[in-house]
Amino acid sequence: MLKIGDTELKHGLFLAPLAGVSDRAFRKVCRQFGAECTVSEMISAKGLHYNDTKTAVLAAFSEEEAPFLIQIFGSDPEIMAESAQRLATNNYKACRNTCIPNGIDINMGCPVPKISGNGDGSALMKNPKLVGEIVKAVSEAVDLPVTVKIRSGWDDDNINAVEVALRAEENGAKAICVHGRTKAQMYRDPVNLDIIKDVKKALSIPVIANGGIYTAADAKRMLEYTECDGLMLARGAMGNPFLFSEIKAFLEGREYIPPTMRERMDVAMKHIELMINYKGEYTGVMEARKHLAWYIQGQKGAASAREKVNRAASLEELREIVNAYLSEF
Repeated sequence: MLKIGDTELKHGLFLAPLAGVSDRAFRKVCRQFGAECTVSEMISAKGLHYNDTKTAVLAAFSEEEAPFLIQIFGSDPEIMAESAQRLATNNYKACRNTCIPNGIDINMGCPVPKISGNGDGSALMKNPKLVGEIVKAVSEAVDLPVTVKIRSGWDDDNINAVEVALRAEENGAKAICVHGRTKAQMYRDPVNLDIIKDVKKALSIPVIANGGIYTAADAKRMLEYTECDGLMLARGAMGNPFLFSEIKAFLEGREYIPPTMRERMDVAMKHIELMINYKGEYTGVMEARKHLAWYIQGQKGAASAREKVNRAASLEELREIVNAYLSEF
């Protein structure tokens, strides 16, 4: 059992915040298959400060998604605190929520140049003092638990996740998620399980492990080696929300029966329909293309089907492509 504030998670299974991926539709699908807590796509604290209308879309969630965390990024403690307070109370422009989130998550792990290049995201790994100031400011500004997502360090010569995690804990963080790669690695292997283990040993708050979890075997290895309190799934769940069911079955000692191709495609189409429901057909279809490609990745005839998917311009076209694809099985 993992506990963050008043939120209790039986297995500690999280869906990671994934920019351009973990929208409402994907989060809902992952919850269906066993994700116990999901996190929003990252929201710019400065954008919220200046009343950017995109925030209302990125921060939107429904009661059925709870428990749910909203993630923010930035490097100015005062603006981070103000933005967190507004998100925690639904006090921002065009807010669509009728309930409050279960916590505020701070992004200190994004390696993308346009984020880290501005001193945000993983760039904060280079400044543990500022990490403490940000976590303290946000923790004092909200009544919700504050969690922090970090990396192992900036590069191989600067592996400092333990120091950063301790700073976060000392200043009010209620849980830490450690991605076992450096900023310099981006998403390349290997994942440093030792640093996750070291953070777990050093902290008294829950530690969630992230990185390289694609199968139940990966989850088993991560849990046993690091002794972490929970797992955060990211790229392993893209096109494969069933991964949550697979890991849950393993944790509960049950047999896991993987979905048939038809079952995979049924879920994919329901996922796409949800996207269209939330975003309209044009945007929904354009964004659904990559998701459908992930659902069929590695399967027979995937390359040919993917080419057709990338040219589709309507829901009906996607349905026809999927039906034709299934006829080959």
